[in-house]
Amino acid sequence: MKFKNINRLNLPKSVILLILFLCLGAIHPVTAQTTQNFSNINVDQLSDAQIKQFIQQVEAQGLSESQLEQVAQARGMSATEVAKLRARVNKIKQAGSSSTNTNTANSNTSSGSGERELNFKADTTTAEVSGPVSRIFGSELFKNSKISFEPNLRLATPQNYQLGPDDELNIDIYGYSEANYKLKVSPDGNINIPYVGMVSVGGQTIEQASQRIRSRLASIYPNMRGGNTKVNITLGNIRSIKVTLLGEVTRPGTYTLSSLSTVFNALYSSGGPAENGSFREIEIIRNNRVIAKLDVYEFLLRGFQRNNIRLQDQDIIRIPTYRKRVEFSGEVKRPAIFEATTNESLEDVIAFAGGFTSEAYTARIKVIQNTAKERRISDVLANNFNTYTPQNGDKYFAEPILDRFENRVSITGAVFRPGQYQLEPALTLGQLIRKAEGITEDAFLPRGYITRLRADNSPELISFDLTKIMNGSTADITLQREDQVTISSIFDLREEYKISIEGEVRSPGTIGYAENMSLEDLIILAGGFKEGASPKRIEISRRVKDSEAGAANSRIAQVYQLDVDKNLIIQGPKFNLQPFDIISVRNAAGYEIQRQVRVEGEVLYPGTYTITRKDERISDLIKRVGGLTDLAYLSGASLKRTEASEKGSGKNKINTAEEDQQKILKLQRLQETAKDSTDIIQQQDILRNDFVGIDLERILDKPKTKLDLILEEGDVLRVPKQLQTVKVSGEVLYPTTAIYNGGKTFRQYISDAGGFSDRSLKKRSYVIYANGAVRSTGKFLFFNNYPMVKPGAEIFVPKKAEQKKLSASEIVGLTSGIASLGAIILGVLNLIK
Repeated sequence: MKFKNINRLNLPKSVILLILFLCLGAIHPVTAQTTQNFSNINVDQLSDAQIKQFIQQVEAQGLSESQLEQVAQARGMSATEVAKLRARVNKIKQAGSSSTNTNTANSNTSSGSGERELNFKADTTTAEVSGPVSRIFGSELFKNSKISFEPNLRLATPQNYQLGPDDELNIDIYGYSEANYKLKVSPDGNINIPYVGMVSVGGQTIEQASQRIRSRLASIYPNMRGGNTKVNITLGNIRSIKVTLLGEVTRPGTYTLSSLSTVFNALYSSGGPAENGSFREIEIIRNNRVIAKLDVYEFLLRGFQRNNIRLQDQDIIRIPTYRKRVEFSGEVKRPAIFEATTNESLEDVIAFAGGFTSEAYTARIKVIQNTAKERRISDVLANNFNTYTPQNGDKYFAEPILDRFENRVSITGAVFRPGQYQLEPALTLGQLIRKAEGITEDAFLPRGYITRLRADNSPELISFDLTKIMNGSTADITLQREDQVTISSIFDLREEYKISIEGEVRSPGTIGYAENMSLEDLIILAGGFKEGASPKRIEISRRVKDSEAGAANSRIAQVYQLDVDKNLIIQGPKFNLQPFDIISVRNAAGYEIQRQVRVEGEVLYPGTYTITRKDERISDLIKRVGGLTDLAYLSGASLKRTEASEKGSGKNKINTAEEDQQKILKLQRLQETAKDSTDIIQQQDILRNDFVGIDLERILDKPKTKLDLILEEGDVLRVPKQLQTVKVSGEVLYPTTAIYNGGKTFRQYISDAGGFSDRSLKKRSYVIYANGAVRSTGKFLFFNNYPMVKPGAEIFVPKKAEQKKLSASEIVGLTSGIASLGAIILGVLNLIK
């Protein structure tokens, strides 16, 4: 795009300024950075294509993005716009745009008859190398994107900076005389100062050039000698230089860098030494002479940057191949591959590896070397570390220390301080016990033992009498390395003493036994009596220790019955309990808790009622509720009684927990063998049927008979209104609820539901009446005798069991059997003839 055609695009002024900067920068970076003012640039108005062009121009000048940000801020761009620009650049790069791969410099390197174009970027933030991480020490320095050696362009120019072509000097004269000049150094190394003329500054440092310029200006501005006129000379812009990296470089080529760049800047831009490159002898060549050698290890290990000199135009950095590399692994802090020089010893390599870890065996190091025909292993002792000279290809291994103790003994059990102790010379068992602060009061004195390792590491058990050891009547035992002394507690050698209490106490269960524990003490530990407990006839069952083993009538337990004070007051001699006693506290004989039933439906006073007598019946309950209403349907009255009600309540309750568990197991087996989920649900419904089929009309006519059931806790008596419907469900074509008609039969109600389905099992049909009673279909000769239907009843038609089809093998077997049977019959008939 030509400059005169920019305004035809009707772009904003800020965009035009940036494009001019980019275009001018491509022609002459010094002028562009000097003359442009970026304070009016708005990054939001730039398109992605313009940002891509911006990135290309940046890379073409040999500057990284961070360096250009510094220049932009120095030229007036706000920090906000710089941040926006950085975000736009990162977003475009992350999108993988191919336009961001523009080269930092295009250089043609001649080699014989051909030319090769080297395309690399000077932006060090993108100098990451893909692939596995190298184990060569120092290689990660130039592969880490979070490390940058870029020079800071916003710092004051070093006084030893040498001026060259394209550098720009800012000369500010102020005081009695004022003037301002921005002068570029010509290719000949001169600057042309108005009214002064040519001044040669090429090859001079800033400090030297400033002195020469001041002396020449003094002839034009005489007040400078008196101090009334002063001059300030600074570097306005820096030039770009070209540096060539060759040899064992990750990305060799010619790079355009800032003239403030050092050797590390160039190495980082190129990715550093390659796999076979040397980190210790990097050469800087200027004017066909090696002027310095850089050792990267000095920076990595000590932080020194000796010979990290500032580069000049046309400098050459050559990375030779390494001469000597060794590998260090095992118990060192920094296992890696290290490069060693000719005058370095194994001790230096250990320092490169960061030294040994805390678990390292430092007396010697294993070394594997390559000979002319095979490998060799040897040991280097610690006193030879500083004299052993590493050879190329050596592999060193620092072994871990042994997981064992040379002077350890231990003591466990009934001592105050069990644990591990130092084995001192001639340490005895008694001395070790005293180190452990002595034995505890519960120590088992007759016998202790020492577990000792023999010469072949097999264990040996040495027993001792602790009493004799402590009083000196037996010779003390001298301990050896890894001896383990065990002193048992009397509680470790016997079964744990417990006492059980059950029955009418607040916290029944098992309680730890204590000497001289009485029955009253145990009841208090169990939380005391319940309200209905009887302090009389408390039973204690005790183990028998002297039973006659062979006698059929030998006693297997001793049982005691005791009476205690209800307030547990101590009176008279107490009964001491013994370990493993089982105490049972009974109910008081005349103590009963309230039991309640509920009446629902067509009675005068429905609700919850308390049973007043043990033999209270349904007829008695009807009297207590005030009788029935005129709408009561006696035939449909039902009694709901759960399993808990049937088992009784209070002290006469029957414990059927085991039977309940058996039912659960049966149901689980049923679920495993059932053909489908419908069968399982039906079986569960049958198990949950809690209704008792009662005949309330007959009960009220003849009370106190066997039909007049005795009430149990939780019973629910339901007296419905006159029922007028019949429900038909199961295997019918259209399950429905029909209006009751006394003249209809079972089959007619089935017809109202569409009739039987193809899968119905007619002979197993049944009726569930409103009172909970069930009647099934009977059989008379070849005909089904269906039950009578009453108001509120439910007709249920079950489903036929699915018939399993015969498999091919079963059909073959059946056919073979029939054929065999036929052959036998024919044979018999032939014999008869």
